[in-house]
Amino acid sequence: MTTPSGPGGMGTGTFQPGAGAEGSRPMVTVASYPDYASAQRAVDHLSDSKFPVEHTQIVGTGLMLVEHVTGRMTTGKAALAGAATGAWFGLFIGLLFGLFAEANWLVVVLTGIVIGAIWGAIFGAIAQAATRGMRDFTSLSSLQAKEYAVNVMAEHTEQARQLLTQLNWQASGAR
Repeated sequence: MTTPSGPGGMGTGTFQPGAGAEGSRPMVTVASYPDYASAQRAVDHLSDSKFPVEHTQIVGTGLMLVEHVTGRMTTGKAALAGAATGAWFGLFIGLLFGLFAEANWLVVVLTGIVIGAIWGAIFGAIAQAATRGMRDFTSLSSLQAKEYAVNVMAEHTEQARQLLTQLNWQASGAR
């Protein structure tokens, strides 16, 4: 559901989230959307309609951090994750040393991987044990906005509103 701004709505104000590419020139909200995909679709429609989108912003408001807990973190899992990270680092170092080694380069690379995995596992386990039970879980964090506003420079406001009204009309007719 889109909400183009009109008289008394969000589009009557001026928004300046800082000096961007346009400097301190006033930006006006022409529409607001409940999700980023809808705001992106609106700007894409403006672009398809040959609107000068370089004068456009998508601004998320009402920001919140959402952390999705994905599981329990144990010392064993921390050691395993550390081993994987260490193995990647060991691969890098092994390849680097392998370039200059007079011995079999494959042995040098494999040795780097093994040593990296061992040290990574040790440091991963120590780091987890050092937390003493604090934050014994894994998670994924994301920044989400409550609403996304499409802003344009003041001199392009009317053209943008007309094009977005056309988009909203097409979307409601397609249902």
